[in-house]
Amino acid sequence: MAGNIWRHDSPGGGPGYDVQKAPQSARICTGMRGVRPAIAALACGLAAAVALGQAVQARPFTLGDELFGPNGRRNAANAPVVARYADQDGDAAFVLDRSTPLPLLRFDDSPEIWVLTPRPAAHGDVIYKNDAGEPMLRATRFGGMTLFTVAHPGGAAAALVGEAPALRPVAILTPNALLQRLAQASAHASRAAQRLVVFDAPDVTPQTASLVADAATVTAEAIDAMARDPRGRGVLAKVSRVILTPGRKAQAVLEQGVLRVVIVPQPGAGLRGVVVSRPSSRRIAAALAR
Repeated sequence: MAGNIWRHDSPGGGPGYDVQKAPQSARICTGMRGVRPAIAALACGLAAAVALGQAVQARPFTLGDELFGPNGRRNAANAPVVARYADQDGDAAFVLDRSTPLPLLRFDDSPEIWVLTPRPAAHGDVIYKNDAGEPMLRATRFGGMTLFTVAHPGGAAAALVGEAPALRPVAILTPNALLQRLAQASAHASRAAQRLVVFDAPDVTPQTASLVADAATVTAEAIDAMARDPRGRGVLAKVSRVILTPGRKAQAVLEQGVLRVVIVPQPGAGLRGVVVSRPSSRRIAAALAR
């Protein structure tokens, strides 16, 4: 499946709330002194608590208040750094991870992690674009979120569901694990294209194995997406092989039936650097279409 896939001679071998601690006196009096003033203070406290309780009951708590505030708007600063959202129709749910300089996004029904570039927009909004220059999200300064998909090219409102774990690609630690991922990608792409599509990675090192595996998965996702498009099926008839190779620029090129996906190793970047070192499925699909 992949020639020389392991070269050992390579270098290197809902959010919480803070509760303020009640102030305490530096000295605690003992005995019966001050009992009556204490009782009076307690009575006043109880009266205030009853009044507060009545005020709370006068205005029922709603989920909308918790998510968007009493005026129907949520302060963006209160949104979790890593959060799950769902669109208004319930067709798409995704995790948005803003814990890194370049935000990451992954849909619940796909293994691909998207790298987004934030761009300022009108009214203080922020548009998040993928590496193909396409808008995927628009966030308002009040925390509202609009999702752009193939099903909703004009955008669909997305509501915050709650906190979520940070997005990280799967680490590949052994040659067998990489071979398995390449075989899975080949099977996925072959099933979608209805013909054999071989995945090969001739120059893999332990440092680039996770990147190669992630790029293979994303490439298979691109081929699967094109297979669902009548215009894309004709293009896939030309693809017989996928080669995952290191280079200086993340890109995809189709030449004589070979789809070459170029990845850019980033030593020391860790797993977070994996997803910014390869083209997205949209860029791969665009390369195939050309």
